[in-house]
Amino acid sequence: MLSIPEVTLNDGHRFAALGLGTYGLRAEEGIESVAAAINSGYRLLDTALNYGNESEVGDGIRRSNVDRDELIVTSKLPGRDHGYHETIASAQASLAALGLDRIDVYLIHWPNPRVNKYVDSWKAMIHLRDEGLLRSIGVSNFTIGMLDRLADETGVVPAVNQVELHPYFPQAELRAYHAAHGIRTESWSPLAKRSELLNESIVQELAEVHRVTPSQVVLRWHVELASTPIPKSADPDRQRENADVFGFSLDAEDVAAISALERGRLWDGDPETHEEF
Repeated sequence: MLSIPEVTLNDGHRFAALGLGTYGLRAEEGIESVAAAINSGYRLLDTALNYGNESEVGDGIRRSNVDRDELIVTSKLPGRDHGYHETIASAQASLAALGLDRIDVYLIHWPNPRVNKYVDSWKAMIHLRDEGLLRSIGVSNFTIGMLDRLADETGVVPAVNQVELHPYFPQAELRAYHAAHGIRTESWSPLAKRSELLNESIVQELAEVHRVTPSQVVLRWHVELASTPIPKSADPDRQRENADVFGFSLDAEDVAAISALERGRLWDGDPETHEEF
């Protein structure tokens, strides 16, 4: 079984150095994929109400051979449920869909600043955390200014900020802010557009040097940046490959060379303007 290291969040709770993205894992195949990942060593599972697969993730947990308390289950608040009371109802709906009595990490999926209710949602999440229904609370796709606002208006700093992050968009300024404020960076779309990124010469060269796959080089790059990548895969062999990145390391020069691939966002996801409901 794979052994994935853990880190400690700013609230004292455990988190993983790498997790499983579950977007698109649906129906029976999705359940089997989640269970296979858990049985191979994954402990961090990332879903969201908007993924429409919370029930599959919950069923995969129950089908696995691992005790639920060993797992770190993440879900997310959709934009349509921003607001204090709406957030409480949405979190309770996610708990019911998952079939769990708590969500280990609960995130605001997108800030939707035009709606301007994310602080109200954050206050509700603090309440749910204090009630024990949520363990750690965080955000996704938040900017430095938005993170400052949450801390200034509530006194509670998010434990996690899950953002688009890959060698084409390394987010150096945001990562530095996270490090200074004890916020764990988490990378969605960690392999970017897989075929293009994995064919980059520096990635290919480092894969040959370390006798690993190009995907493993990129995922190790995330680990070296102290960010938790959450690659998604339904294939058990690919899942194991993605998680098997803790037996080698990249030096600072390697990391810098990969980061030099920077070109900007690949997806239409500027948090200042993008809205998702």
